[in-house]
This record gives sequence, structure tokens and C-alpha cells, in this order.
Amino acid sequence: MRTPSNETVASDIDEKVPEFDEGTVTRRSGARGDGPMRKCVITGRIAPRESLLRLAMGPQGSAASDDRPAVLPDAHAKAPGRGAWIGVTRAELEEAIAKGHLKGALARGFKGPPPVIPAELPELAEQALLRALTDRLGIEYRSGNVLAGSDRIAEAARSGKVWWLGHASDAGGDGSRRLDQAWRVGEDKEGTGMAGESLPLDRAGLSVALGRDNTVHLALTDRAAAGRVSTLLARLNHYLGHDGATADGPGNAGLESGGPAAQRASEP
Repeated sequence: MRTPSNETVASDIDEKVPEFDEGTVTRRSGARGDGPMRKCVITGRIAPRESLLRLAMGPQGSAASDDRPAVLPDAHAKAPGRGAWIGVTRAELEEAIAKGHLKGALARGFKGPPPVIPAELPELAEQALLRALTDRLGIEYRSGNVLAGSDRIAEAARSGKVWWLGHASDAGGDGSRRLDQAWRVGEDKEGTGMAGESLPLDRAGLSVALGRDNTVHLALTDRAAAGRVSTLLARLNHYLGHDGATADGPGNAGLESGGPAAQRASEP
């Protein structure tokens, strides 16, 4: 049982502030006691920065076809220069591009030549979000925060040492349910729907991410690591339209609340 940068972005939360003043958004949200908040340029919804995807505005001449800046996903929000933030699903992004909504939002927010929006931006965004997740899993594994192997995970779960549990998309149902049950036992939550999260990675992709063979299930034994992974997974699942996915199928938890494992990782 458990014992217990100052850069330019796409919006603000005050009409008196210039629309793309990221620094002001950060200061105002910090004064309320929240983390950094951003506004989605497509929907206008305000959400925690880590739940959104930054679109970086490349320098003038970065587009292959002309001298206008190009828009590219910046999953780690570290690219220099101007940026905008989106918190939509892939389908919503595709619609916003097709109807010119994203182009209009960027044109209103930035002076100078309108940026080029690549036709493949939705696919590039998905790849960037997936890469951010797999990179994080690899880092946590090398840091010793990840357990792999059904027997090791089951033992740690029954002992209350697991903060987060995940299963490859092609994991067998029996194996996933056995580990889910072990986790519930360790957390004194038998009879609840608490279950590991189904990853948007099959066992081959998960094995590549961790740099080990035949990885089907994994568990995180560090609370901070669980929070980091859950945040990136929730962001990717939201973009894919799979909010709150568990091993037994898609759930109905929204992006802000996350799935059962994300909730577990955020508990005090």
C-alpha cells in the first residue's frame, strides 16, 4: 500500500493587452496562482500551456516556395522567435486550415507577410507530439523511473510502488487486466475502474522508445515522472481525439482531467 521565456505567442486573457503578448499572459496567470496559461488561436479557449501545442513562426524566407515565414510545430516550445498556440484535435486543425481560420488568426496576430501554412501541418503536428512523448519515455527509462516486464510491474504494483501504468496499443487484454488489478490492489482501489492507459504506440514503437526488446507494458515508479508522461500523453491523446483512453477502450475524461493514471499522478 502506498505510504504516503519571454517570447511572443498567440494570445492573452485581457483585451487591454496586445493579443500576442505571451509575457503578460504568464505574469497574470502566475499572479492567480496558476501555471502559465495560453489561448488557442483557433478556438479562443484558455488552457494551461503544457496542454497546448506551440506553432513556431520561422524566419522570413523559411518557406520552400517563397520568402514568407513558415509555420511548424514546436512541441517542446523552445524554438526562438514568434509563436502561436493551439489546443484542438487533428480534425479541428484540418478544418481550420481548410476554411482559412488558422491563416486568418495568424494574419491578425502578426505583422508582415502572412506565414505559409504547410498542407502537411496536421501530420507534422502529430509526429511532433508523438516524438515528444517517446523522447520523454526514453529519458525516464534511462533515469531509472520506468519498470518494464509484466512480472516486475505486477510485483511493484501490488506493493503500492506504481504511480502510472501504461499498455501498448496491441497489448493483450488478459495481460493488461492482470496488471490493472494488481495496481488496484496496491492502491486499495479494488472494485473501481482504475486502469492503466492505452498508449498510441504498439509494442514495436514502445520498444524503440525505451531502447529494449518486446516492451508491451510499462510502469512509472516516480511521481514527478508520472506527471511528466501523463501530461504529454494527454496532449497527444487530445490531438488524436482519444481523450481519457484506457486499456479497456476510450474513456470520457477531458484533456484537463486526463485519464485515471493522470489523475493518480496528480494526487497529493
